[in-house]
Amino acid sequence: MSSLTFHWFLPTSGDSRDVVGGGHGAPDTATGPGRRRPPTVAYLGQIARAAENLGFVGALTPTGAWCEDAWLTTAMVSQATERLKFLVAFRPGFVSPTLAAQMASTYQRQTGGRLLLNVVTGGESREQRAYGDFLDKDARYRRTGEFLHVVRELWQGGTVNLHGEHLRVEDARLTRVPDPVPEVYFGGSSPAAVEVAARHADVYLTWGEPPAQVAGKIGRLREAAAREGRTLRFGIRLHVITRDTAADAWAEAHRLLDGFDPDTVREAQANLARSESEGQRRMLALHGGSRDALEIHPNLWAGIGLVRGGAGTALVGGHDEVAERIAEYHALGIDEFVLSGYPHLEEAYWFGEGVLPRLAARGLWRHPGHAGAGAGETVLPVAV
Repeated sequence: MSSLTFHWFLPTSGDSRDVVGGGHGAPDTATGPGRRRPPTVAYLGQIARAAENLGFVGALTPTGAWCEDAWLTTAMVSQATERLKFLVAFRPGFVSPTLAAQMASTYQRQTGGRLLLNVVTGGESREQRAYGDFLDKDARYRRTGEFLHVVRELWQGGTVNLHGEHLRVEDARLTRVPDPVPEVYFGGSSPAAVEVAARHADVYLTWGEPPAQVAGKIGRLREAAAREGRTLRFGIRLHVITRDTAADAWAEAHRLLDGFDPDTVREAQANLARSESEGQRRMLALHGGSRDALEIHPNLWAGIGLVRGGAGTALVGGHDEVAERIAEYHALGIDEFVLSGYPHLEEAYWFGEGVLPRLAARGLWRHPGHAGAGAGETVLPVAV
């Protein structure tokens, strides 16, 4: 059995002992009284080094007006690490495909091949317009398809001529192609998103919905990819609150919830309800804006989504319970987990020292820095 892949998250809008909102129209705030940690290169480097030593393969950085630029930030933070990859989120409408392909090629050479790309089409027209992009949602997806077609052809060393609906290039070619070619991660729940993912993605990412809903998504994507003669890998984006006991984990979840100011929740929910993102709509439907019944599946808690856009669910429980939920998602076809927690430095250790050794003991995970370990051998993460 192949090893599961775990990625962590770099909080480029700031970190806190409380939930930091933002994204998809949610207010960019820390919800509780805890002091906000600014997203300096020094602090993000601490998180990146911890993630690398604990056994995470990569770290996701978001994109949007509410956070620091992912390309620039990760290029700087990469110098503080040796193995960790960076899952850089970017929006294809903001840069030409030829320049993006060149940037990725440069990134690979300067970091030793540690770039992964998370292509974000953009679900909020208001934010897109602020960047000078006035296409509607479906048109943005069609443009993304053209963009990825050009980029992938360039990465293979081809010369590209395209006169598309939204993009036009003539005799586009890279002097130096990337080695390795970056893998493309892509998410989206609308029919237009499924079509783009089936044709161009390497890994399809879903937010943390209950297993039955995730299984339905995986089935739809597999069928769509098969029609294109392709296969996809699947990943899931979740927060995590794991402790030595379930009681301690749920106490932390309730502490976070108690820090949600009612006015902040109302403002966030009103803004998120205007989102054009189908995935965001599905996230909101999990809790309906209510603080009641937030455990929507055993150990799956929807409380984060009351104040944060995008990924709004968390795995909550003792280490064994969280490991069991991960195994449940894996049985559906999920091989990659993109995780986060508040604050991101401390929560990386809770998960890395609590859950990963349990998954290693079950033969589901192997520390990427300890390639000689046997499949059933428990490998304890290295603390820094």
